Amino acid sequence: MWRSGINVNSHKQQYTRFCGYLKDCKICPLQQQCMRKPPKDRGRQVQFKHDESRKKLSYGDKMKVKIDSPIGRRQYSKRLGAIEPVFGNITVNKGMNKFTLRGQEKVNTQWQMYCLVHNIEKLRNSLH
Repeated sequence: MWRSGINVNSHKQQYTRFCGYLKDCKICPLQQQCMRKPPKDRGRQVQFKHDESRKKLSYGDKMKVKIDSPIGRRQYSKRLGAIEPVFGNITVNKGMNKFTLRGQEKVNTQWQMYCLVHNIEKLRNSLH
């Protein structure tokens, strides 16, 4: 579905309208939840009322709330000490700041090699 109108006025209320193509509605696995009868001549159209209860936090805002809590601060400080140095070492010290291969499988393999180099260096440093 796509948004076909942001401030649609109907019955003295403002709505956001979404529409779907007939061809998409016919093959949609959620059709029975969305429509009473199978579509014949047009796709689905829905509108949602603008009110305070419909406004939701974005993922970024949710993360800010989570990090600003006491538990979130404690967990995030652990991340800074455990995870961030690994990426910093791989990207800055090793100069491995971009992938040179294409395709998910090849990129995953290249990333595993970057991590392997990092872990071998950690083992070498721990032995000395």
